[in-house]
Amino acid sequence: MKKNICVYCSSSNYIDDKFYKAAYEMGAAIAKEGYNLVYGGSTRGCMGKVAEGTLDHGGSVTGIIPQALQDRVEQPDHIEVIVTKDMNDRKKLMEEKADIFVALPGSFGTLDEIIQVIVTKQLSYHKKAIVFLNLDDFYQPLFDMFENFYKYKFANEYNRHLFYVAESVEEIMNYY
Repeated sequence: MKKNICVYCSSSNYIDDKFYKAAYEMGAAIAKEGYNLVYGGSTRGCMGKVAEGTLDHGGSVTGIIPQALQDRVEQPDHIEVIVTKDMNDRKKLMEEKADIFVALPGSFGTLDEIIQVIVTKQLSYHKKAIVFLNLDDFYQPLFDMFENFYKYKFANEYNRHLFYVAESVEEIMNYY
């Protein structure tokens, strides 16, 4: 059975091209490995590029989008679209469908989604791989904050194993 790779990423159309390139590369790698993409369902920003990369290389894509956004956001052709009641249902369904979670550089939504799967893994609701793409040290300030969690004993050292940090798409694909 094919693995489902859930990619959390930005829908912004105003970011540096290197982030779009990495998203497209991630989608292409997913397809080339024979995996399925599960993502937020938009054609905008990195979301659009990860779907485009997957589709351009013969992969399959499932976009999960809340009802409130469906009519405002264009979805790519040739994908399965699942519409949920709200963002909470969207996150729950993405988590259920995924075998692996990848956070590309993103903003508040990306952070919300990836932190939720880290916490649910910490609480033993799943044992799925979680990977950050730390392109150009994008997530380093977040990891520095995590270090404070350990330093001040808010988090147990055991939690360091909950996710993996990769510097490239190739490293992500070699991780699992």
